[in-house]
Amino acid sequence: MRLIRTASQITAACSNLRAGDRTLGCVPTMGALHDGHASLIRESSSRYDATVVSIFVNPTQFGPREDFRRYPRTLRADLRLATRCGADVVFAPAAAEMYPAGFQTSIEVADLARRWEGERRPGHFRGVATVVTTLFNLVRPTHALFGQKDYQQALIIQQLVRDVRVGMTVRVLPTVREPDGLAMSSRNRYLTPEQRRSAASLYRALCDGRQRLTGGARLTGPVIRQMRRLLHGYPQVRIDYVAAVDAKTLRPLARARGRVALLVAAWVGRTRLIDNLLVDVS
Repeated sequence: MRLIRTASQITAACSNLRAGDRTLGCVPTMGALHDGHASLIRESSSRYDATVVSIFVNPTQFGPREDFRRYPRTLRADLRLATRCGADVVFAPAAAEMYPAGFQTSIEVADLARRWEGERRPGHFRGVATVVTTLFNLVRPTHALFGQKDYQQALIIQQLVRDVRVGMTVRVLPTVREPDGLAMSSRNRYLTPEQRRSAASLYRALCDGRQRLTGGARLTGPVIRQMRRLLHGYPQVRIDYVAAVDAKTLRPLARARGRVALLVAAWVGRTRLIDNLLVDVS
């Protein structure tokens, strides 16, 4: 496994990795890798001829009151995990490599980024779209892998790749969960033991909503209210939003139909967590 720090070196290395029509998988991350990231890296290394993992805590996707400075940075442990999972290259640039002096461009995916996380975190998806576009231009992967836990982000990146015709495939793999259902996240390490127990309520609420939809409920209002009641039973949890939306457009649904995405975002103590489940409604 090779560690690369500069834009020029990653471009040259990836050109060699793609030589002869070889497939190249890319797993973009912000580091603090866990089993969810590991599942993406293993899938890429088993499917494609070579795999690049990026580790970059992107400053432009954090708001002024968010956790950029305290976001966990664990490069040594991340390199060990990436190596075990079969990565060929880890690209861990400094901010100046991704945003060199004079950088002025930003990229925005309009409609998909307007709701939910986009409304709560102004500018977040602009930062995501910009850094991902830069990364894809440097690496030129044939495939990029993301986790479903960040569902809105994954939809936005798929839309971006279609719109600007990057010429690659974006795959979204299922969320990897702890035994009690909590979605694996780098931010879980912020939680105290008591908060960690309360955090599992997000998945319980999603499962309750899924059960009601698959059991025949079609009006989403009562389903959402029950999900919120369940979350209110945990004093450590403060709800940001609970929603039932069209899985393609993210627009809220009054009546469930087709593929529905159940979304939840909540604060557990000082840590903000998000999760989702997809439900096919006949």
